[in-house]
Amino acid sequence: MNRHTPTPCTAAAIRLEEDTRFDAWLYSMMMDNNLAFRMNPHIIVSPEQLAFMVHLDEQQVYLPCSDSIFRMLCTDDRASLRQPYNRAWRIIMRLIRSCLPSAEERRRVVRFCRYRYAQYIAQGTLIPSRLVKRMTDLVLAQSVLPDDPWAERRQLANALQQKMLELPEIRTNLEAMPQEALPADMPAARQRLNQLELARKLCLSAFAREWQQDLPPSATIRQKMQEADALTRPLFGQLASLGKQHLTILFLCDADGGFVFDLAMLHGLIRLGHRVICAVKAGFYFFAPTRSDLQTDPTLEPWLRKAFVLHDPQVSKNDLLHHLREHKLVFIDDGTRERLNLYRVSVTFSRAWKEADLVIAKGWRMADTLLGTSHSFTRDIICYWQDAQGLHVELRPHAPQVRKFSEEDIAAQSDAIIKEMRQARAAGRTVMFYSCIIGSIPGQTAQAIELACTFVGSLRQRMDNVMIINPAEHFVEGMDGDDLMYMWERVQRSGFIDVWRFQTFEDIEESFAILGRKVPPQWSGKDATYSTGCTKEMRIALDMQAKFREMQIIGPDPRLFFRRGEYGVGKYFDATISRPSAR
Repeated sequence: MNRHTPTPCTAAAIRLEEDTRFDAWLYSMMMDNNLAFRMNPHIIVSPEQLAFMVHLDEQQVYLPCSDSIFRMLCTDDRASLRQPYNRAWRIIMRLIRSCLPSAEERRRVVRFCRYRYAQYIAQGTLIPSRLVKRMTDLVLAQSVLPDDPWAERRQLANALQQKMLELPEIRTNLEAMPQEALPADMPAARQRLNQLELARKLCLSAFAREWQQDLPPSATIRQKMQEADALTRPLFGQLASLGKQHLTILFLCDADGGFVFDLAMLHGLIRLGHRVICAVKAGFYFFAPTRSDLQTDPTLEPWLRKAFVLHDPQVSKNDLLHHLREHKLVFIDDGTRERLNLYRVSVTFSRAWKEADLVIAKGWRMADTLLGTSHSFTRDIICYWQDAQGLHVELRPHAPQVRKFSEEDIAAQSDAIIKEMRQARAAGRTVMFYSCIIGSIPGQTAQAIELACTFVGSLRQRMDNVMIINPAEHFVEGMDGDDLMYMWERVQRSGFIDVWRFQTFEDIEESFAILGRKVPPQWSGKDATYSTGCTKEMRIALDMQAKFREMQIIGPDPRLFFRRGEYGVGKYFDATISRPSAR
């Protein structure tokens, strides 16, 4: 980029349409890293899906890297970029040496990689973590290696960790009572012991790679665990719910491994009543656990009892919440084979982040991505890692503007509507539900609400002793499509609907006529069959009619609905999502 072009100091300061030269560079950089949604919508998350995880203002752009990397890229600081790029090269050379025993094949692959590496870094716009991903793909594609060349290494590492848990140096320090006096009352004492247990297991997880290579003396382990306790105790003050309420926690694993030690900590969280979603990798990413490991590694079998492995990369909100109610530990993969990149994650991962109350991320890579950026996230995040300076534990609070609609919040709203339906039925009134276009036409949500309210108002004047439920009158600001559809499905499956009416084009014409306006082009020919939300509701209506034969369905022929795709993630309008499971 032209050095005279003013550039934002931080990634969060990026705003589009303020400087055309910077915009041009930014779009080019996003394309070079294959992060531009419009260029590849089948593998890049939509803005609505990204909003599940990152809080962005108008014209703001998210970058999956730290602010320091962003500044190096946008200022074309080749000297500073040399270090992370060289580190990426060393990682690839380690991979080649570890997997290719033939010297001739190693030379061939190294020459090819060196050629491609020179091309990549000449651009000066490639995020180092994306460089590692691309170079890894090249190595695997240019050789006869299996898709996961380090699967056996991870199994050996997990077996070693399992044995280490039984070593006196580890077990004694994990189970030792605290040196200080416990609180006088049992609840406080129990809480203190729970905090201590989690701190010690977090320490074990953080030092997994280092201690596998060289286990320190028992006294050193005790000292490190005491340091972990001192670092984590403030978190329990900032996050009082961590020690009291039952949370849904999303755990992000690390490329350095230590998975058995991670599981020991996660089982400690489960014992306290929390629900845990553990996100592994969809495929090979060095020592990071993968979805395949969950099925093939015998060491993991005892840890996975009563757990559920969710294979669907595009799980719905309803199904995810169902699995979380049924299982305390749910495994998913993030849909990628690289460092955390929220532009490439699966629908399931995005929904898991959205439904979580807290994200716990392990390793310096996660800390670099989640703490090193000025962007704000939608959930509280705890990052922990260890380096030459010792153990680090940091909390990043969620963006203050973000409100999480919990399952309980949404259920309370739907239960209030169901209560009104029950009372109406008891009073001898007919209950009608009106399925209508609300947000299926982009930019027309306010108009859709006005039309629905106008038509339902007219129906109420003409009909006697009928309760009409109009979704437009219960439109909750801040709820996305997922939340609203979950709320309405509870209402629709209550069994109290007598007449289910779907919006027709005649309804829309009548509404505009009542308003004294002509039908604009955006609404010409539209009816409920245009809406993916209404299509989902027609499926529910037919399902409920099979159970309650007396329920009537009024509106367009049901067969006309099923040309629509699935309900778009976080959207109010039609968007079929079809994306490979690993990118």
